Amino acid sequence: MNTMNPLTILFASIFTHNIALVYILGMCPFIVISRNYKTAIGMGISVVFVVTLTAIINWPIYWKILVPLKSEILSYLIFIIVIAASVQLLEMLIEKFSPALQSSFGIFLPLITVNCIVLAVCLFMVLRKYNFIQTVCYSFGTSVGWAMAIIIMAAIKEKINLVSDIPSGLRGAGITMIIAGLMAFAFMGFAGIITLQ
Repeated sequence: MNTMNPLTILFASIFTHNIALVYILGMCPFIVISRNYKTAIGMGISVVFVVTLTAIINWPIYWKILVPLKSEILSYLIFIIVIAASVQLLEMLIEKFSPALQSSFGIFLPLITVNCIVLAVCLFMVLRKYNFIQTVCYSFGTSVGWAMAIIIMAAIKEKINLVSDIPSGLRGAGITMIIAGLMAFAFMGFAGIITLQ
C-alpha cells in the first residue's frame, strides 16, 4: 500500500493535481454548467457527494472482495454500477429538496454518471494502491478541486459578461478554454510543492 500522508494527498488533489486543470478531466459539465455561478455551486456540491460516496463504497469492494477472489477484471463493471446508483440517489434527493436546482442542471445531473472524474478517482485509487483513509482524502480533495475550478470559472465568466463584450468567435467554449488555461497557469504556482504517487 501507498505510504503518503492523507493530508498531503488531500492538499495535492485540490491544488497541485487538480483534476480539471491538470488532468483536463470532467470538461463536459465544466464548460456547460460554468455559465451560472449558482448552478456551478450546486453541480460542484453534487460532484463532491458522488465522487466521495462512490470511492468510499468502491474501495472495500475492490480491496476486500475482488482482490481476494482474484476478480479484479470485474472492477470496471462494479465501479460503474456503484457510480450509477450514487447518482440516482443524488437525483432523488435533489428532486425532493430542490426541484429548481434539478431543472437548472437539466441533462447534466444524470450525466454525472458518465463524468470521467468519478471513474478516474476510483481507478487512481486502485493504481496508486491507496488505503481507505487515503482514498477518502483523495476522492474528497479531487472533487473539491473540481468544484472549486468550476465555481471560479463561473464567477469569472459572469464577471466578464458584466464588464466586457466578448468577441462572437470566443463566446461559449472558446472563452471557457482560455480562462481554464489561465487558471491552470495559476494553479501551476503550486507545482513542485507536492506530487502524488
